[in-house]
Amino acid sequence: MDSGLCLVSSLKHQTIVQNNFYDPSWLQKQRHVPMNFVWPKECLVNANEELQAPLVDLDGFLKGNEEATKNVAKLISKACSTHGFFQVINHGVDLSLIGEAYNQMDGFFKQPINRKLNARKKKGSMWGYSGAHADRFSSKLPWKETLSFPFYDNTFEPVVTNYFDSTLGEDFQQAGVAFQKYCEAMKKLGMKLMEILAISLGVDRLHYKYLFEDGCSIMRCNYYPSCQEPSVALGTGPHCDPTTLTILHQDQVGGLDVFADHKWQTVKPRSDAFVVNIGDTFTALSNGRYKSCLHRAVVNRYKERRSLAFFLCPKEDKVLRAPQDIVSRDGTKQYPDFTWSRLLQFTQNYYRADEATLQNFTKWLISSKTTNPLP
Repeated sequence: MDSGLCLVSSLKHQTIVQNNFYDPSWLQKQRHVPMNFVWPKECLVNANEELQAPLVDLDGFLKGNEEATKNVAKLISKACSTHGFFQVINHGVDLSLIGEAYNQMDGFFKQPINRKLNARKKKGSMWGYSGAHADRFSSKLPWKETLSFPFYDNTFEPVVTNYFDSTLGEDFQQAGVAFQKYCEAMKKLGMKLMEILAISLGVDRLHYKYLFEDGCSIMRCNYYPSCQEPSVALGTGPHCDPTTLTILHQDQVGGLDVFADHKWQTVKPRSDAFVVNIGDTFTALSNGRYKSCLHRAVVNRYKERRSLAFFLCPKEDKVLRAPQDIVSRDGTKQYPDFTWSRLLQFTQNYYRADEATLQNFTKWLISSKTTNPLP
């Protein structure tokens, strides 16, 4: 634990320290942000302009229109070659399904802390409820709560519904059904996005499909309480996603910032759109052509913020490498072969995700090859 934590004397308030959790309702009442939630000044520079991320209409592409597909591929290629962010509309996901996901998410996060802790993450697991990721870190804590659960569709079992039933019980059966449908829609959209990404890179449109068909993706509900001192805290610190592709829906409060052109810029929320961004894994799969960009979530003094994040991931044991024709065109291979299980192991056990995750993972992978060969 960092020295000087101002919460050590506040165990009675059920904050962090010994039990590795905090009560958000208690935190919101504090006039000053506890020291272990304070971020360095360089991470807190304000975003004063809007990111010019393209708004991509997927309607023609999803209907098989070749001209529309070319235009979509061109827009996405430009965005992914610079900052890796774009928004999609006419994506085929029912807006009422998104609304229901938010309703069910609210029902969970508005419970008393003792109820939420029934779904608390167990040590070594990625799944469950977390308050500020205090189970993993002791400083620069994010001002948020999360509920994370797995999704994979290579089974006849409704994985998400079963997770909610076993973890939260009958009271959340409807939530399980809603999120099962939401994840199914996200996986379907994610696979279509992988198709257009392949087209935009000039490789066969189904080139990446086999990597993701049986993969276990990550669904995360994010809840950012209001904060009395938003100038010193962050909902999520600056980082690049280690996963392949992120499909995010943010509510109308806003708060997503992207570091592009050497400055922080905001991503304006749209209720009918998903924000899509490239993760480190796809940076490697594109031989470095497409960028995994630094981003963060800021907090609001007056309003809570919510977002729904779906992280598309490959099957853990599939070997990940850039297509040979891209490598041939580029003249060099930028990254060694690896598996998602190894990168996940690195970020969960050895390294806190930031803008240099992929570079440091590559060094770690090369240095550990003799003792930790690819599974």
